[in-house]
Amino acid sequence: MKNLLVIGIGAGDPDYLTLQAVKAIGRADAFFVLGKGEEKQDLVRLRQAMLASHARPGHRVVEVADPDRDRTSAAYTEAVEDWRSRRADLYEHFLREDLGEDETGAILAWGDPSLYDSTLAIVEEVRERGRVRFEYAVVPGISSVSALAAKHRTGLNRVGEPVRITTGRRLAGTLPELPDDVAVMLDARTAFAGVPDEEDVLIYWGAYVGTPDEILVSGLLREVAPRILELRAEARERKGWIMDTYLLRRVRTS
Repeated sequence: MKNLLVIGIGAGDPDYLTLQAVKAIGRADAFFVLGKGEEKQDLVRLRQAMLASHARPGHRVVEVADPDRDRTSAAYTEAVEDWRSRRADLYEHFLREDLGEDETGAILAWGDPSLYDSTLAIVEEVRERGRVRFEYAVVPGISSVSALAAKHRTGLNRVGEPVRITTGRRLAGTLPELPDDVAVMLDARTAFAGVPDEEDVLIYWGAYVGTPDEILVSGLLREVAPRILELRAEARERKGWIMDTYLLRRVRTS
C-alpha cells in the first residue's frame, strides 16, 4: 500500500517545524511540490531548505507548476472547485506514477493543513476517484494565526470568550457588523479598511510572519490602518506577492 503524509510545516520560520514534522519528513521517499512561479520562489526555497536539513539521503522531489486559478470569476465557489480538481489531477499523477508500492510520499503544507488550506480536500477527492489506492496521515503545523498571536504577545480569545477565524472575503460581506474578536486570513481585499472609523477596534497585523521579511503593526485600527495599507502595498510591489494575517479586537468600555 502506498502512503502519503500531509505535513504542516508552519508559517514561515524553519524552526516552526515540530518534532513530529521533522520525523515525518525523515520517513518520506518522495516529496510533491507545487511550484508557484518566479514571484513565490521564496516558498519553494523554504521547503528545499527543510528537506536539505531533515530528509533522508536519496529522497526524491517531484515539482510541477501549480494550476492557475480564475480570480476574476463572479462564481467564486465554482472557480475554487475547478482549481482544486485540476490540482487533484496532479496529486493523483504523483501517487500513481512517481510513488512506488510500499513507498511513502509527502506534501509539505504551509501553516497547518486543517486551517484554510485545500490540501486535505484535494487528497480526499483523489481517494474518492478510486484510481489509486493509498493511505494517508496528517501532521499538524503552527498556523499563521497562532504565529501572529505569539509575535504580538496576545491571545486569540479573551477569557471565556469565543474567537472567529474567517477570510477577508467573508469579513467584507458581514461589515459593518464585527465580532468582538476575529482573526482574518486570505484578505486580498484589505477588508479591515471597511471597519467604520467610529468603532474602537484594535488590530494586530502581520505579513510574512516567521520569515526574514516579517512586518508587524498593532494599534487602534483607525490610527494605524493607513500605515498598514502603505506597508502592504510597498511589500507587495517589492516581492510580487503578500501573505498577511490579522486579529481585530473590539475595545470594551466596561
